[in-house]
Amino acid sequence: MPTLLDYRRRIRSIKSTQQITRAMKFVAAAKLRRAQSGVFAARPYAHEIVRVLRSAAARMEAPAHPLLERRPEQKVLVVILTGDRSLCGAFNTNVIRRAIQFLRENASRKNDILIVGKKGRDTLRKRGWKFVAEYLNVSGSVDFSKAREIAGKIAELYTSKEVDAVYAIYNEFKNVMVQRLQVEKILPIDPAVVAPGARKAAEGAEGLTQESSLPRELSASGEMLLVDYIYEQPVEEIFAHLVPRYLESEVFRILLESAAAEHAARMTAMDSATRNASELIDRLTLQMNKTRQAAITKELIEIVSGAASAVS
Repeated sequence: MPTLLDYRRRIRSIKSTQQITRAMKFVAAAKLRRAQSGVFAARPYAHEIVRVLRSAAARMEAPAHPLLERRPEQKVLVVILTGDRSLCGAFNTNVIRRAIQFLRENASRKNDILIVGKKGRDTLRKRGWKFVAEYLNVSGSVDFSKAREIAGKIAELYTSKEVDAVYAIYNEFKNVMVQRLQVEKILPIDPAVVAPGARKAAEGAEGLTQESSLPRELSASGEMLLVDYIYEQPVEEIFAHLVPRYLESEVFRILLESAAAEHAARMTAMDSATRNASELIDRLTLQMNKTRQAAITKELIEIVSGAASAVS
């Protein structure tokens, strides 16, 4: 049976662990706020990229780019985004499990892996998987230069026809308590993203030449809006430069979503650990008090018994 000293040592140890988990919770909460700010700040840029892409595509007879080319998916690149550290619940486990399931479902095709994060790299390497590229220490502080580097590698593999499609597997941030596992196809770029009906809108602009036509878009209220841009360079050249920028913004968004989801999962896990530590401390304290009370009662009985024996 544990002694009072054993209980005190264990309670002291749990309190020390509780202080660590509480501190990690606050750190994760601060990082989550920064990650959320990054997600919100990146949205206007991504929105405007799509607007200009549609505007340029509306002025072209047949918008074409190597990243828009569609081929039979015989070789697939799988981009797997995990965290660099643990203590975030099932965040990494869910991504790795879904990635392995995806690879097994597509075993008939040639699968290449681009891994982001130490936990995913270590786990998949132990299982015998090899990577075309790996990027570590990304989720702690997502930087656009790192997203550009990853997007450049993806574009290089696709344009050289080493892969025919690119899928990203990551946790999408919904809120602090919910992260949604996503399998998203990022290449080839969906033609609907580039010009959904923009060509028809441009052709319907009465009395305008092809160079000065104004592509139309619908506002949030459903009102038809004219989007006018003046291009100094040939529109084909601008379009060719904008498509890679769109890919970079998508990769940056995915990195931000994954990082925010990781921080939210870690904050939730550390909050749960802190509360569990409090409950465990309460139970141990109750058991310690019962043990101490039993010891005091035993000593009193021995004293009373001894006094009674002396009197008799």
